[in-house]
Amino acid sequence: MTAFADTLRHWRTTRRFSQLDLAGAAQVSARHIAFLETGRANPSARMVRRLADALDLPLAARNQLLTLAGFAAPHGGRHWDDPAMALVRAAVTHMLTGHAPYPALAVDRLWRVMAFNPPAARLFAVLGVALGDSLLDLMLSPGLPAMIENWAEVAHHAALRLRTESAAQGGVPELDRAAVALAGIGSTVAPVSGPVVPTVFRFGEQRLALFALLAQFGTPDDVLLDDFRIELYFPADAESDAVLRAFAA
Repeated sequence: MTAFADTLRHWRTTRRFSQLDLAGAAQVSARHIAFLETGRANPSARMVRRLADALDLPLAARNQLLTLAGFAAPHGGRHWDDPAMALVRAAVTHMLTGHAPYPALAVDRLWRVMAFNPPAARLFAVLGVALGDSLLDLMLSPGLPAMIENWAEVAHHAALRLRTESAAQGGVPELDRAAVALAGIGSTVAPVSGPVVPTVFRFGEQRLALFALLAQFGTPDDVLLDDFRIELYFPADAESDAVLRAFAA
């Protein structure tokens, strides 16, 4: 048995593929898949890429499979402040800045804040979140429920999103732990009638209802950007729109 074989089997079962399913998607024989998973056959780099495509693996997992098979990892893992990321940072800044007076921010795979626009910086400062902090810590903080009017609904939908993101990445312990904690809070949520579920903040007498739209890179070739998300917040009612515009003024 090899580390490559174990990792391939892990991803196949995570994606709920049988060996026959994977063989069909990768256009190889089921026998060859069985040999790869028992270590009786060694894959070529081209075969690893075909398996990764068939399993729709994230870039980090593609790098790992290729490395375990003895090949170089093709996808970069740059830092956010890397000079090669300058155009990417400029694009993100353009989106965040243009979204004002509404809040917008960018987060990585563990929900760490990579960038804010000024409205988001003001809003999240009230919540105790600064650049580099993780929104997972915010979601699990004891003080947050008192600031959100519909906390059970928000926790329920956050747990669903965390589970989806973790599954797509093959299981991320940090996301899974947060999902379990939040799912328990929102276990008795009733269905809602609207098209989206807003987060309704309460700061003293002030009410702010926001819903989010998520954006991501369409053709990432860097591990950081593969799971990078831009969160654009919009007012869920006229009152909240007026509050945000007043903040900007």
